[in-house]
Amino acid sequence: MRDHDFSAPERRSRGRRRFDDDEPHFLKRGRPADPAPAEPDAEPEAVTGASWSSWDDALHGPQPHPQWLVTELAAKDTELGVLKTGKEADVHLVRRAVPDTDRSCLLAAKRYRDPRHRLFHRDAGYLEGRRVRRSREMRAMAGRTAFGRQMIAGQWAAAEFAALGRLWEIGERYGTVAVPYPVQLRGTELMLEFVGDPDEGRAAPRLAELRPAPDELRGLWGQLVDALVVLARAGHAHGDLSPYNLLVHAGRLVLIDLPQVVDVVANPQGRDFLARDVRVVATWFAARGLSADLTDPAVLTEMLCREAGLR
Repeated sequence: MRDHDFSAPERRSRGRRRFDDDEPHFLKRGRPADPAPAEPDAEPEAVTGASWSSWDDALHGPQPHPQWLVTELAAKDTELGVLKTGKEADVHLVRRAVPDTDRSCLLAAKRYRDPRHRLFHRDAGYLEGRRVRRSREMRAMAGRTAFGRQMIAGQWAAAEFAALGRLWEIGERYGTVAVPYPVQLRGTELMLEFVGDPDEGRAAPRLAELRPAPDELRGLWGQLVDALVVLARAGHAHGDLSPYNLLVHAGRLVLIDLPQVVDVVANPQGRDFLARDVRVVATWFAARGLSADLTDPAVLTEMLCREAGLR
């Protein structure tokens, strides 16, 4: 799977393509440029007002679509509040429902910030190995011009959408890895499966927030190693793995925040990104009592390099 470009999602819906090289206007239409900040761990607060579903005006995730997903054009999207704020993007809770029916679902809408306020502080290394067709765009991204920053934001959103979609599709060849289902991509807004309690609208906790019992800790480590092996076999590393972008839902470890997925073969720093992912999570598990024999970063890194075909 060396020929897959995570920066170029496949066409999956009707309507105009949103990320053509000649289309610099990546921001979602109608969205305020400066969303109000919220506390990172604050529970979402119900708000009023709804708009027609944006499903028909977006790129869609892999088929078959999950049964829980509402795709009817008669559906409306209602903003319920902010789930999480971050340096590059904010995540909002959205309910998509068909009026006067019981058809509804919760979605996590990840919205990359306005280019004037984003802080893509580590993007230079991550973008190595990704392809942009025009030299003008490459120069703008390298120079961090206003247009270049918009280009980078577009690459982040497109890369995360494509990476999640690909991870949903590679199960038969490489094995499965738990990630949120990528519902749709529209501008720099990425709508994802909501991972958490749908009745209360409470997101699943991050691994960093938990203090697992020994047996649970060992089980979560096993799930994590399996996920890293799948990524490595596909030639990729998460690129920014930590206990803060791993969710635990019903005993299942779910990887999130994948805009910086690294092609460990094409990126000259690929091995370093892979080793850093391993080191960060291994340190967390070891600090909570997991045996050093299981969490040796050097051993796991070498195993993953072999799976990825790195020498």
